[in-house]
Amino acid sequence: MSGWTDGARWEGQRNGAACAVCRSRPDALGELETSWVLIGPDDPMHGYVCLVFARHAIELHDLHEPEGSALMRDIRKVSAAVAAITQPVKMNYEIHGNTAPHLHVHFFPRHVGDQFEGAPINPRVAKRPAYALGEFERFRERLKAALWTSAG
Repeated sequence: MSGWTDGARWEGQRNGAACAVCRSRPDALGELETSWVLIGPDDPMHGYVCLVFARHAIELHDLHEPEGSALMRDIRKVSAAVAAITQPVKMNYEIHGNTAPHLHVHFFPRHVGDQFEGAPINPRVAKRPAYALGEFERFRERLKAALWTSAG
């Protein structure tokens, strides 16, 4: 169920006072120009990344022009890194916010035979783990190297 059906709870999330996404920052893999990167071993598919805008904002139109440009640079950087590592047939991107009202972008590298082939991605119905033993750690290290090694 979407969080916006409870008006008081939703407003607390919207104004940032009770934003669960803001509190997820300590779990970040690292920070980019204007966002941070979240990944986890229980993600819905191999190579999935969630890019979270650093300050509490909800909509793209809430961003100042320089922030919007910087966010797009971060999106392109993550997309290129994930594509280089996972070699997908197609990268899918999703921006929602009806469950967590904080601007964030989901990256889904699609492959022939992935568990959502021929259908929309629905992480809630994932049927198999995204990573075999040791795969998540390898992806994590490769992503860190791709995103931050060249940055100095």
